[in-house]
Parts: sequence; structure tokens; C-alpha cells
Amino acid sequence: MIRPRLPVRPIGLTPLRPIKSSLSAEQQLTLIRQSRFKTTSTSRSSIGKQSSISSSFFIPHHRPTISSSSSSKILSRGFSIPSKNFNAKYPVISILIRLGLSSILGIVVITGSILIHDAFTYSERHVDRVPCNPLSLKPRLGGKKNLPILEVNLDDEEDDVKKAMKDKPRLVVIGGGWGAVALLQSLPPHAYNVTLISPQTYFAFTPLLPSACVGTVEPRSLVEPLRKLIARVRGHYLMGSAEDIDMAERLLEVEVPKDGGEGTMRCYVPYDKLVIACGSTTNNHGVKGLEHCYQLKTVPDAQAIRRKVMANLELASLPTTTPEERKRLLSFVICGGGPTGVEFAAELADMMAEDVLKYFPKLLSNEVKVTVVQSRDHILNTYSEKISQYAEKRFARNDVDIVINARVQEVMPDKVVLSIKDPKDKDGKPSSKEIEAGFVLWSTGIAMQPFTKRLVELLPNQYHSKAVEVDSFLRVQGAPQGTVYALGDAATVHTNLIGDLYELWDRFDANKDGTLDYDEWQAMVKHIRKHYPLASKYFGKIRDVFDEFDKDKDEKLTLNEVAAMFLGMSKKVTSYPATAQVAAQQGKYLGGMFSKLAHQRKTLEVNGIKDLSDDAYYHPFEYFHLGSLAYIGNSAVFDYDGFSLAGGLLAMYAWRSIYWSEQTSMRTRMLLMLDWVKRGIFGRDLSKF
Repeated sequence: MIRPRLPVRPIGLTPLRPIKSSLSAEQQLTLIRQSRFKTTSTSRSSIGKQSSISSSFFIPHHRPTISSSSSSKILSRGFSIPSKNFNAKYPVISILIRLGLSSILGIVVITGSILIHDAFTYSERHVDRVPCNPLSLKPRLGGKKNLPILEVNLDDEEDDVKKAMKDKPRLVVIGGGWGAVALLQSLPPHAYNVTLISPQTYFAFTPLLPSACVGTVEPRSLVEPLRKLIARVRGHYLMGSAEDIDMAERLLEVEVPKDGGEGTMRCYVPYDKLVIACGSTTNNHGVKGLEHCYQLKTVPDAQAIRRKVMANLELASLPTTTPEERKRLLSFVICGGGPTGVEFAAELADMMAEDVLKYFPKLLSNEVKVTVVQSRDHILNTYSEKISQYAEKRFARNDVDIVINARVQEVMPDKVVLSIKDPKDKDGKPSSKEIEAGFVLWSTGIAMQPFTKRLVELLPNQYHSKAVEVDSFLRVQGAPQGTVYALGDAATVHTNLIGDLYELWDRFDANKDGTLDYDEWQAMVKHIRKHYPLASKYFGKIRDVFDEFDKDKDEKLTLNEVAAMFLGMSKKVTSYPATAQVAAQQGKYLGGMFSKLAHQRKTLEVNGIKDLSDDAYYHPFEYFHLGSLAYIGNSAVFDYDGFSLAGGLLAMYAWRSIYWSEQTSMRTRMLLMLDWVKRGIFGRDLSKF
């Protein structure tokens, strides 16, 4: 079919104006073109306004441009999420939508960054021809016992930095606890040739071990490898335990595993400075049957307790278990009302109320019994009385029994024998009581490690029964000056002024008249404040103390008067508590002191000074108490210098925040946070393995 042609409608053209003869031919042609385009545009707009494009658009050398402000308006209008109309009608919902989309975008970006970073961490590395000193492969023999001397490590010649470290002073640290880690984190990176000796390959965050016993947190979230910590100072880690010491030749005897860990051998580790930070062990107080108890000082202890608690719960859930045996299995006895025992009892009670009641037979909840045995009048007796009373009331609500003024006489496989004394009848005979027990935790006091015992035997003037005595600079008394230090639970600061009375008297009785006048007394007090910081607070007003003990008012103190003064003060002075806080501060103190000594090392070598006295360039150690914390079951208590705070969930979150901030690395902080979130959403892990 042939489509008919439409008639062409003529387009009216405006008559052209006459062209001036003065213009050139090219200019006249341009004017004609502009006139025609203008006429055509006007005609088209008059017909139907089919196009709004200016005629200048078709001129090659003159095209319209879009301004930057108008383009931004167009983009903003096109990418507004939600739209402007929606924003105007629902402003709150719009904000929530944007927050949600921003969160999703942030998660996508972070996840993508992690995946990209993770992809680049997988790489193959090949190391060929690593230089190694022959002495590191076959150490020479020497010392009194003719043992191998580990003078050179396997990695001493790996790179130029390690080669330069060989000539640095040898700093040997025994232990991998709070004091040792704080020391490593405070040392300059390349000041000492550091060797860390510990039987465990990790540092454990001990305050949260009770939480690991019941699955609130995982043990892996509480540990940091020692090799990662010591890499900061380019040091060396040696898995072993210190056994003996030769201070004359500065050799430390260490027992290390051999033959795949099945046997052991001994060797020497040379040192210029030795720091003893091996901690303590649990005090048995001469009680029989402690082999039936569990302790809570290490990560393996927490894992063993977790297995035992879950095994008792599963055995009690069996229909074949008799009611008597079920009652015994579900009786948990904690010997010791200190922070460790109280926190474990609180965690155990929380697990029974929140998870066991949900997933185990309801019959078990009526049979579970948690008992805390305390030898004093109150639990948490090192805290304020207000804190102790709050904890006892909290335990009463959580069905945790507290037996006070009781001492453990014997621990048997199925029960605990107690001796309870009536506080009202001090002269009365203690009564005896037996408690059935399917699980017993022993957490009472501290005692010396075998190495610290050996050190006390070798040194004179060491009379303390629980730790090595050190001076105010943490130097072990009796050891060569500036060579051996101790800190943490392994050390106790010497405060026996009576024992040093004659030495102080001979030093400050300047005129040797057998008395001390006020000027000599001032000099003595100044010395005591510097070298006995624990006793310095009892010399507040020097003049008042002088007048108090100057019985005959002759402005002089006799030897007997000073002895009476020192005897009274010795009864008041208490040593530092055996806490992680003290050990960490002592580690930082030694790190600062060793750092300052390292800065002057070249000057000392030029002048031939090998062992500079620490009191010549550094200040004595002073402990700053930052408060005590304790968890008591979905609540926490805080005690600081007479100020006490006890509360519920808010206090518990404050307790978690403080412990979270005290972690040694961001890795453990992330793991710990995930454990708390996981426990809040899914509950505790009740598996046994």
C-alpha cells in the first residue's frame, strides 16, 4: 500500500532586511544564517512550541553550558535518600533510615577492608641461608656445675638489629605475669638484651579467671603470647623454670625440657641484671587432703574447674544417680572469702540461675548448694565494712551460704571438715562441722615458689616466710647491689625498722654522744622517708613525733626511746597487698629506672662504672592505690581509700569497662567484648571437653 504524501505547509519567512554594502561578503552570509535560524525557531514555537532549545545551540562555536551549582542541585536531587518530600513529612523516620543505611555501608566497608587485608596476609615466605653462631648450636660448658651456658641465642645474627643487641647489657626476667609484662612494656626497644624465662608461653589476665571457669568468657580471650610481648624489645623467650642461682658469676640455673618434652635438662643463663617476677603459689596452711582440692591461679586451673563443674552437673542429671550422691555432687565449697573465692562463687551462682535452670532438669536447681568458708568475721575483709556487708546481703539473695570464723581442718574426697569458733566466746572451744562436697576450691593465702625459697636460703638477712625481702628500690637484700631485683607476689618491701635500728643510730648520731638531738632526728627522718616509704606516713609532723617520745623533755632522744618508737610503728606498718595492681606498678617502676640507666650507659662505661647505685639517680618505689574491684553476681563493688561504691548492673558494666581497658592488646579486647556479647545473646557454653 502506498502511503499518500502529506501536503507540505509552507513556513512563513520574515522578509530580510537590506544588507549594508559596508559589510564583507562573509559577514553578510553570517547575518543571513542567524536571521534564518531565528525565524525558523520563532515559527516552530508558534506552531506548537515543540522545542525549547535555543538557536544558538546549533552554532558550533557557541554551545550552552551547565553551571556547577545547577549540576550539584541535580545530583543532590537525584541521590536524596529518602526523597525531600518524605524528609519533610517524616523527619524522624528519615533520620533513622539514614542511620541504618550508613551503618550498613560502614559494615560493608569494614568487612571489605578486613577481607582485603586478610587476602594480603596469605603469602609464601622463603628464608634461605640464615646466619647462625656456632655457640648457639653447641653451647660451651662452664659454671660450678659444668652446665651448658646459653651465651648466644639462635636468632642473635638474623639481622643487623639483632647483631647490635649482643653487646647490650643482659637483662633476664623470671616469670610471665603482671610484673614481668609491665616491665617489658616500659623498657626502651633497643636498650637491653632481654631474655624472658617462664614455663608458660603466655600471659594470663588472672582477674577474669573465675569467669572462664563457668563459660562466661573463653580462656583464649584472656591470654597473650609472651613472644608477641617480648618482640617489642627484640628480646628472647626461653621456656623453662629457674632452679638455682650463682650470684658470684652471675649465672642463673634453668631447667628446660628436652626429648620432645618428656625429659628435662639444666643449663646456665648469664645475666647483668636479674628480675624475679615468678609470682607465688597457694598457701596450704598445713591442711591435710589438699590433693582433693582445685586451685585457681592459672588458665589450666580454670579449664580443669570447668570440666569438673560440668561433669558433676551431667552426673547429677542421670536417672541412675542416687539422691544422696546427687546432693553431694551439687555441693560446691569455696575455701577462702577473698576476691578470688567470692568472684568464683558469684560466677557459679549466676551460671546455676541463668543457664543450668534453663537447660538441665529443674530438680537440680533445688539441690545446688554453694558455700563460702571464711576464717574472718566477714568476706572481702580487705575491703571496707560497707562493701563486705553488701556482698553478704547479695549472696544471701542468691542462695550462697557463708560460714564465717571457720577454718578448714581436713579435706576428704566427699566432704570438708571445719572448725568454727564462736566470736562471742573467745575462750570457748571451737565446734566441728562437716560439709558434703562434690567440688572444693582452695583459695587461701600465698606462699613462696621453689626458686624464691632457694634464693632465701642462699642470702643472709632474709627472714620473711612468704616472699623475698627487697628494699625501697626493689633490690633483693643481701644480693650484690644493682644486680638482682624482685617484684610482685615474689617480693615484700622491707619495713623492719627495729632490725635496722643500730645501723641508723650509728649513722645519724653525728657527735657520738649516745643521743639524738632535733637536728640529728630530722636527718634520720629524711633518710627513713626515702628508704622506707611504707613507714614514712607515720612521720607526718616531725616535731610532734619528737616531743611525743621525748619522755624526759630534754630535747634529746635516747636509744630506748627511738626503739620504742620504731616498735610501735612496725606494728602499724603493713606490706603491699599481693595484687596484680602492685605487681604492674612495680614493673613500670623498674622499667623507668632501667630506661634512665640505659640513657647514661655510655657515660658510665667511659668512667669505668659498672654497677651504679640506684639511689644515686632514681627515686624509691611508691605504690599508688587505684582502688579494689570485685564481682558479686550481676553486680560489682568498688573500694578506694575509704570511698566505697556498690551497685547492680551499672556497677557491673563499670567493672567490665575497667578490666576491658586493662587488657594487654587490642586483640584480647576484641575477643573479650565478643565473649560478653555472645554470653548475653546465646548464654554460656555448657559443653564439657
